[in-house]
Amino acid sequence: MDIKTVKDNAIPHDQMQPSNPKNVRRAALAGLIGTMLENYDFVIYGTASALVFGPLFFPEISPVAALMASFSAYAVGFVARPLGGFIFSHFGEKLGRKWVMVTTLFLMGGATFAIGCIPDFRTIGVLAPILLVLCRFLQGIGAGAEQSGGATLLTETAPLGHRGKLSSFVMVGAALGGVLGAGAWVLAQQLPEHMLMSWGWRAVFWSSVVVTITAAIIRSKMAESPVFEELKESVDVKNQAPLKVVAKHGRTSVLRVILMNWGVSTQSYMYQVFLVGYLAAVVGVSTTFIPPVQLVASIAAAIAAFATGWLSDRFGRRTMTLVLCGILVVTPFVVFPGLNSGSRVAIIIIIVLGYMIAAQGVTGVHMSYLPELFGSRYRYSGVTLGREISAVIGGGIAPLLGSALLALFLDSWIPVAIYMALTMLVSFVATLTAPETVNRDLTILTDAKKGEERPGVRA
Repeated sequence: MDIKTVKDNAIPHDQMQPSNPKNVRRAALAGLIGTMLENYDFVIYGTASALVFGPLFFPEISPVAALMASFSAYAVGFVARPLGGFIFSHFGEKLGRKWVMVTTLFLMGGATFAIGCIPDFRTIGVLAPILLVLCRFLQGIGAGAEQSGGATLLTETAPLGHRGKLSSFVMVGAALGGVLGAGAWVLAQQLPEHMLMSWGWRAVFWSSVVVTITAAIIRSKMAESPVFEELKESVDVKNQAPLKVVAKHGRTSVLRVILMNWGVSTQSYMYQVFLVGYLAAVVGVSTTFIPPVQLVASIAAAIAAFATGWLSDRFGRRTMTLVLCGILVVTPFVVFPGLNSGSRVAIIIIIVLGYMIAAQGVTGVHMSYLPELFGSRYRYSGVTLGREISAVIGGGIAPLLGSALLALFLDSWIPVAIYMALTMLVSFVATLTAPETVNRDLTILTDAKKGEERPGVRA
């Protein structure tokens, strides 16, 4: 059914039933726990790529080449994310946001557990890196709809005036996943070297089963999005073709989200993954120093995600995004000289602020901003496709491209800083073209346009 046909049947948000506080709390907790698992999986994998996967799975090549090979396997997860987005956004529009959020948990958690079971290269030869890449691919498939699904469900469930604050719980969970991931590596690195390289790193991956089971229990009890429930009253969702609808009506918004998120995704994973390898390989920082810094930075990032989401309720999504992206355009040229100084204080400050602003600050706003940009008919699909395509061209290749630039320019940081700044400049310009959306009526079937925001609305 065409959007114009059902537009008059949509129920205005102001006339919908008030948000049930219990459902809001469950949705917030479900979003937090789910993205905690996702980021835990990605952080432990990214750290393992920088610290242990080279000698374990790529021992026949030079250390620099092994690092690049590890980051290439890491990038596979991002290549798989759009495919997961295509698959699960289709079912998210047909079967609901909750169904997808429960299903993706087991796919991500199972793939992470399996990584801990893979024999190394010396045991099974070339089959070892092949299995590693396969498990990483499955991780990416599951993660492809995870954050977008959590953001969509929370934005559609939260009461007016609190969408930014409550939707930011998705990124609070991501930051806390970083806390758990860094904490797991801190504990693992207390082991003697031979134990760490034999079974200690495996225990880190096996531990994901605890988060998976906890998240599954919580998500099974949460309610479906009220906007999706209302949509089913006016649209035959089970017989719809959501990707065709978003291709027909939401192309502009999907492209805008890709560009808005490109620089954000790039810088986020440069701080979380690339700089770990850079500090160890170029600056010469001890690998035992890095995980505790990541732990502190992730705690700070959780606070930052909530703060930026809350501030976006007060000052607007567009304003907050522009301020944060503007800062990140210039900071790369300060970051690398600070890291190269070798000062532990400078390194801690840079990594903590990078996590707060680049990794979680902007995305804390995006969790409500991006869903508000789309019409209700294809919101899940639009957000997922936009974010996951940008994740490939941003975060997926960022650590690999950063390593390649270092090798090409003889460890010079300047090309890497230029790359980080240019991608963020694209995101800044793309945000300039976007409308303000704070408290927009989410039952509108079409995409956001200027004048639909309602900044004065409070719960």
